[in-house]
Amino acid sequence: MATRDKLIQVTDLKKHYKMGTIKALDGVTTDIYRGDVMVVIGPSGSGKSTFLRSLNLLEEPTGGAIVFDGVDITKKKYKDANGKTVKLDIDALRQKMGMVFQHFNLFPHMTILENMVLAPMKVKGISRADAEQKALQLLDRVGLKDRADAYPIQLSGGQKQRVAIVRALAMEPEVMLFDEPTSALDPEMVGEVLDVMKELAKEGMTMVCVTHEMGFAREVGNRVLFMADGKLLEEGTPEEIFEHPKHPRLQDFLSKVL
Repeated sequence: MATRDKLIQVTDLKKHYKMGTIKALDGVTTDIYRGDVMVVIGPSGSGKSTFLRSLNLLEEPTGGAIVFDGVDITKKKYKDANGKTVKLDIDALRQKMGMVFQHFNLFPHMTILENMVLAPMKVKGISRADAEQKALQLLDRVGLKDRADAYPIQLSGGQKQRVAIVRALAMEPEVMLFDEPTSALDPEMVGEVLDVMKELAKEGMTMVCVTHEMGFAREVGNRVLFMADGKLLEEGTPEEIFEHPKHPRLQDFLSKVL
């Protein structure tokens, strides 16, 4: 359930390439609230993935601000609550943001369980026993507990993506970022991944999802952003975006995808 508690504030976000001749992001401003399921739609090359990857600094913005938990993460240093200057810890920041990519990024030489426990043990210092217990609970939740000892090559694309989602959840993030998580899947596997994301939404997980799945955007999102040419052209509820689109570019886009 979305709240009015701002988790991430994005202001005039820019990402330029080739001396400013290519504007992947051209002044995007929006707020992400705790509990939001924000779905970002738009044509290919519109800046959707660049926007998402900028939120955890996988893409370093050219300009603008991203305030996460009260800290502008685009600055290398910031002042803490006591007024002391502190260096930004990018790794600590990324622990709070789970990221799920188009391709599953599982380590092929490790079992599913080993993939799951690696980050909690290495990064958070959790014991193997506790990490395994948590991993098995999460795998059970997505119906894959019985595949804990399998290797990624033995799983279908949909199963691998479900593992990628719960692997991110194992770090107990504050927000989950999904970069077209179903685009690399065969059509019959898309539903099983979207079902996991729907469950997360019901539980109140803050999510930002770049997707081409318009049905998911309508059904699960509480806010939809439409981007084109690096700009945020329209945002609103699914009903506002899909039933009453205002911007001509959005109207044209929806006429081609619906």
